[in-house]
Amino acid sequence: MPKLRSSFTKHLIEAGCDEAGRGCLAGPVVAAAVILPKKYRHKSLNDSKQLSREERFRIREDIIRDAEAWAVAEVSHEEIDVINILNASYKAMHLAVDQLVLQPELLLIDGNRFKPYRDVPFECIIRGDAKYFSIAAASVLAKTYRDELMQKLALHYPGYGWETNVGYPTATHRDAIKLMGITPFHRKSFQLLPAQLELEFPA
Repeated sequence: MPKLRSSFTKHLIEAGCDEAGRGCLAGPVVAAAVILPKKYRHKSLNDSKQLSREERFRIREDIIRDAEAWAVAEVSHEEIDVINILNASYKAMHLAVDQLVLQPELLLIDGNRFKPYRDVPFECIIRGDAKYFSIAAASVLAKTYRDELMQKLALHYPGYGWETNVGYPTATHRDAIKLMGITPFHRKSFQLLPAQLELEFPA
């Protein structure tokens, strides 16, 4: 696996940005923005999807300690239903950047699309969370924040498996929707139980 890079430029203040929860059926979409020191290195930091839960939470503490600035923001399931998940993902990133105590001069965005933030230049990088430390750091912060939130909601809405699937469309989650209906935290604009899945869950 290629090593992650410390920065995209030599001198600009760069903020890595990533989101978590875009494909979930319930809960908010969460984004993080992280500014790391130039020439930053970390032996374990990687795309959050490549890390175990324990690794993510341990590395989160290193990111919070080492970052020059970081922030996390969320856009609710209600707003996702109004503005759609793509726009909600952009808005969550914008809100995270808004909170940074340093003004970034370049945004490094995980993915291939982005809605410009004010007049700050940006670079969209496909699989950027596996290429740049700052984007990987943002992926870890967004993922751990959202996982904790969904695990807390699981205590109030048991049976949907949120303590493990954190809202993603697993068989357990969709089975629970069919059996118990939706919660106030489900995204009503999403196809929560596609017709082709009916055969998987006999009455």
